[in-house]
Amino acid sequence: MSVPQTLAAPLLSVRGLRKSFGKSVVLTDLDLDVPEHTCTVLIGASGSGKSTLLRCLNLLEVVDDGVVELDGQDIADPRVDANAIRSKVGIVFQAFNLFPHLSVLDNVMLAPRRVHRVRRQQAESDAVAMLERVGLSDKARARPDELSGGQQQRVAIARALVNRPRLMLFDEVTSALDPELVGEVLTLIRELKSDGMTMVVATHEMGFAREVADQVCFLDGGRVLEQGPPAQIFGAPQEPRTRQFLARIVAAGRL
Repeated sequence: MSVPQTLAAPLLSVRGLRKSFGKSVVLTDLDLDVPEHTCTVLIGASGSGKSTLLRCLNLLEVVDDGVVELDGQDIADPRVDANAIRSKVGIVFQAFNLFPHLSVLDNVMLAPRRVHRVRRQQAESDAVAMLERVGLSDKARARPDELSGGQQQRVAIARALVNRPRLMLFDEVTSALDPELVGEVLTLIRELKSDGMTMVVATHEMGFAREVADQVCFLDGGRVLEQGPPAQIFGAPQEPRTRQFLARIVAAGRL
C-alpha cells in the first residue's frame, strides 16, 4: 500500500480494524490516520467498506478487532460511553433520518435535550445558531416535508454539528439528492472545511473529492489500498486496482 508522509498529528488513528457480518468480512486490518483540521475523502466501489468504516467510527457497529483512537482514547473499547463518543463524532447519512412529526428546530434540539440533558433554553439557542450557520434559520418552525431534499440534508448536518463534534463523518450525503440540489450540500461541506472542521467523507463525487480533500483513501476489499494527496491519487495512482477504478470513473464521465 502506498502511504504518504503524515500531514500532522492525527486526531483519529485506526489500526488493524476488522469487521464481519456473519461469514462476510467487510473490513480487514484497515489502517487510517486523520490529522486534525483536515478532510479525508474515502473513495472506492460499492461494497469496499466505506460506509461500514464510518459506522464503526461512530460506534454504530461493534468493532470485531483493532484500535480506534480519538484524541488518544481507544473508542472501540467496549467499556466506553457510546453516547459520549457520539457527541464527539457526528455522522450524516444518505437518508436524512429526520423525524417528520417534529419541526426543524425540534429535530436539531432532540439529541441535546434527550441524550445530553441540555436545558431547553440553551438547546434552543444552540439549535437556532446552528440553523443560521447552515442557512436555514427561516425554516426553524417548518416540518421536514416542507423542505427540499437539499434543505433536509442541511438540517441533518446542523443536527450533527449542534453537539460541537471533534470529528464529522459524511456517508454519501448527496446520493439521495436530485442533481440540482447536490451543490448546496457540497458548498456547506466546503465551508466546514474552511472553518477547520476535521472530516471523513465517503463520496462518489470525484470532482468534489479532488477539490476539497487533503488526503484521498482508496478502499478495496475492506482495507485502504492506497492513500495520498488528490493530485497523486487522481493524477498518478500507484496501485493497479486504483488505476482500474479511476479508469472506469473517467469512462463514465464522473471525473
